[in-house]
Amino acid sequence: MSNVIILIARILLSFMFILSGFMKLTDPAGTAGMIAGAGLPAATLLAYVAGLFELLAGLAVLTGFQVRIAGWLLAAFCVFTGIAFHLPYASGTELVNILNQIMVMKNITLAGAYILLATVGAGAYSLDARRGAYAAA
Repeated sequence: MSNVIILIARILLSFMFILSGFMKLTDPAGTAGMIAGAGLPAATLLAYVAGLFELLAGLAVLTGFQVRIAGWLLAAFCVFTGIAFHLPYASGTELVNILNQIMVMKNITLAGAYILLATVGAGAYSLDARRGAYAAA
């Protein structure tokens, strides 16, 4: 039963990053604007890099390929993006500030989920298990 639960968790945890990565790759302008607004250089290039990372990491989680690595990378990505793009939430209207506060909490919560996934691994229903790389923690 726990392997079924891990599979369900992987599906749910992959959805946001697969969709977000695809959207960044097909229309990077909004993300590039956020990146530039945070003062980072090469905003359009970084938007494409972020999109590719999100898409590939999301697919890795979905398929259960290199999940321990993907989990740690996604946890770090969530913390970084929460701090870099949403933490200074006293910078807009009250609604924008509330939404940014929610985004910080969401990112930190997701980081915890990805750390847990990195710790327990992909489960029996995964590419990691098929190639003998899954061992229960």
